[in-house]
Amino acid sequence: MIRADHRPLYLQVIDRLKEDIEQKVYDEGEKLPSEFELSKILGVSRATLREALRLLEEEGVVVRRHGVGTFVHSKPLFSAGIEELYSVTDMIVKAKMKPGTIFLSSSVQEATDEDRRKFNKDELTEIMEIERVRTADGSPVVYCLDKIPNDLVKNHSIHETKSIFRFLEELGRTITYAVTYIEPIGYHEHVSEILECEPGSSLLLLKQMHYDQSEQPLLYSLNYFRADKFKFHVVRKRV
Repeated sequence: MIRADHRPLYLQVIDRLKEDIEQKVYDEGEKLPSEFELSKILGVSRATLREALRLLEEEGVVVRRHGVGTFVHSKPLFSAGIEELYSVTDMIVKAKMKPGTIFLSSSVQEATDEDRRKFNKDELTEIMEIERVRTADGSPVVYCLDKIPNDLVKNHSIHETKSIFRFLEELGRTITYAVTYIEPIGYHEHVSEILECEPGSSLLLLKQMHYDQSEQPLLYSLNYFRADKFKFHVVRKRV
């Protein structure tokens, strides 16, 4: 029960819920009691509770899923500066977790005009597509669809490698930078199920073209990250 003090009630509710989360009364990812139940527990009106929950959602403490309920927001396991080019393997190792790979498929596709444009290679005829799931301590966290010119990989067992970055380095083609586009997306009927996402969970899609030391495009990746597990930030400098 909230004890009245000089501050507005909704601020007291915010402090109480933060304290309860810190004290593990409500665990990460756990659904909070309904608004009716929680307002009775705290001894405040539902209007006061809704205002507190709204502000807690803005802070990223809770997440509200329409028609489902309010959940304690899971803190990201992985955080990286988007200006730093880490492989998925590196990010998982950096978080002191064991990286793993579930190989789903690989296939050779006829290169399209779009592929030739992306890879800046008019004579490109075939693309190798590799579909994998990356795991951290056995849990699926990233779905990866990678495209590589087939002439780079046709005599190698690419699906056995844990890191395509490492594989390319062994061929003498070191990736030095990437151009990245980030898209937040909601439920994806194929990827969300593979990554065992909770209902209403979102994904972060990173579309990346990777370049080698000669500024030649080598690898195009579509990486779907679980948004509840990964956080990306960027350092912006005034010019």
